[in-house]
Amino acid sequence: MKNKIKNKFMLIPVLTAVLSLVALIFFTYSHRSTDYKSYVIFLNDVSSKKVSTVYLTNTSKIRVKLSDGKIYETDNPRTSDFKEVMLKDGVTVSEDLPVDIGQVLPLTTLVLSIAAIAFMGIKSSSITSKRMRSVDALDASVVADTKYNFESVAGNEEAKESMNDLVDFLKNPEKYTQYGARMPKGVILYGEPGTGKTLLAKAVAGEAGVPFYAVSGSDFIQVYVGVGASRIRQLFKKARSNGKAVIFIDEIDAIGKKRDGGKNTGGSDERDQTLNALLTEMSGFNEKEGIIVMAATNRLDMLDPALLRPGRFDRHIEVNLPDVSAREKILNLHLKNKPVGSINVKEWAHKTSYFSGAKLESLTNEAAILACKDNSENIEDIHLDQAFSIVLAGYEKKNRDHIKDIDKKITAYHEIGHALVSLKVLPEEKVSKVTIIPSTKGAGGYTLSIPKDNLYQNKNYLKKRIMVLLGGRAAEEIIFGADYITTGAHNDLKQSTKISFNMITQYGMGDTLGLLNMQELLELNLNQDEVIKECKDMIDSMYEDVKTLLVSERHNLEKLTNLLLEKETLYSEDLNL
Repeated sequence: MKNKIKNKFMLIPVLTAVLSLVALIFFTYSHRSTDYKSYVIFLNDVSSKKVSTVYLTNTSKIRVKLSDGKIYETDNPRTSDFKEVMLKDGVTVSEDLPVDIGQVLPLTTLVLSIAAIAFMGIKSSSITSKRMRSVDALDASVVADTKYNFESVAGNEEAKESMNDLVDFLKNPEKYTQYGARMPKGVILYGEPGTGKTLLAKAVAGEAGVPFYAVSGSDFIQVYVGVGASRIRQLFKKARSNGKAVIFIDEIDAIGKKRDGGKNTGGSDERDQTLNALLTEMSGFNEKEGIIVMAATNRLDMLDPALLRPGRFDRHIEVNLPDVSAREKILNLHLKNKPVGSINVKEWAHKTSYFSGAKLESLTNEAAILACKDNSENIEDIHLDQAFSIVLAGYEKKNRDHIKDIDKKITAYHEIGHALVSLKVLPEEKVSKVTIIPSTKGAGGYTLSIPKDNLYQNKNYLKKRIMVLLGGRAAEEIIFGADYITTGAHNDLKQSTKISFNMITQYGMGDTLGLLNMQELLELNLNQDEVIKECKDMIDSMYEDVKTLLVSERHNLEKLTNLLLEKETLYSEDLNL
């Protein structure tokens, strides 16, 4: 819109210049058609006192203006006493041509128009060049006093312990210099999304009291070659201007992926140039400058080895999902400034197995919103329970009139199939909720169970997890027949396939590959047909076991399904067999 307005304004001086030029040509042509009279006639006019002014120039013609205003041209006598003779006869002599307003005005307008066009062109050019220069400008404002410290980070005690060394380095570098120790130049924080990697970086800057620069890896990726490298140099230049500083690059895999030597691009591309600039800057600055580069990624295995070597990113700190005690601390931290009623935080810490810190924050926030909607004085346990379902499955759909009875029945048998298999093969995992109320995340119903916190998952457990996932499809087949199974098990089959594939290809729990890792064998063009066959055989075998189990428990399957159709939602106390 602004460009269109600017273009319209540019047209005004252009049109004015064209019109002025036309007018100037017209008046110049008119001037050329001035009348000519012989010198004899001129002398007669002088003697008759008809001449008012003579315009004397060095040209071959002179211009004569009569008393009545008429103008004509005559020959220039070029005599030395011509001016004196004219003056004696009372004729005014001017050595300049008469000013013709018809020529002066267009000429002045033309000059002014050209000046306006030139001014607007220079201004537009400067704006364009400024825009081009701003392409490589990096928006990385410093946070001088971050409000976060290690008290703001609940859990992750091991990661915080590793970070304490960095804080001490930043506060007292001379202490470590006495021992000949150097400050780590870079720290990689890796782990699952939402575990608090960015929060830890802010806490380091807050504890050390140094400026904090936070950027994302995608900030350095542009269509213009060289922009990313320029932004890297700008970032480090800004950090050096503050002396000690923490530079944090989130999602560093955007620029730090393994280089392929130009196999796919035919040469060094923008990402490679940006990575090279980062490597150069990290090697270039002195550890005495007090600058620490921190980066976060969800995939450490994707990063270029040159980034991870000593002297670049010296430390690799894993930020894990919080365990039960860490979840309790995180929940207490997020509930600290909220009006809390009778909530058993310890129980909720057990219920939220495999929740990340971000997910726990979302849980408490949703509970606060629900309490606000209910105009409740405090956040109660019922609000957390509703928020728990929202975080995992989405909001319950209010209008369910369009759902047919047969669809409700299919969903009920499907979900009870999951719950019943879980109760039988994984009794240590509490089934907390089974519902056939559809959610906004697309689920027709869902079953929530609380897994135990385990550092490792053994082969037997993974097989039982697959059996639970297959329970819904098996229940549908037993009740409605093999020809009437539905698409409801789509997500279950997706998860069971993933688990079985990882068991055989990654965890060494299969016969086809044995203890070989498929990721390492991919470069050898391994035939995957045998792997797929073993996955299929495993799933088929467990599916038969699940059907046998449900057939033997058919009376419980029918009983719990009827109860679920009646109540629409069952809790752990309703599932006692």
